[in-house]
Amino acid sequence: TVVGYYVYRGTQSGGPYTQLNSTPVTTTTFDDSTVTSGQTYYYVVTAVDSNNVQSVYSNQVVAAVPSP
Repeated sequence: TVVGYYVYRGTQSGGPYTQLNSTPVTTTTFDDSTVTSGQTYYYVVTAVDSNNVQSVYSNQVVAAVPSP
């Protein structure tokens, strides 16, 4: 049974990725408040079960943070 999700972020397509949350997110949204203006980020998530076993990475998504 899935109990939540871990969110990972990288600055290069395909990784490496850094885990952003220390406990599983239990909602389907995540607010990354540590981004830098003008940077492009690549995100993946894993599902985690009650035994803390993680799935493989999801498909990657990209987000470009606009410059001020």
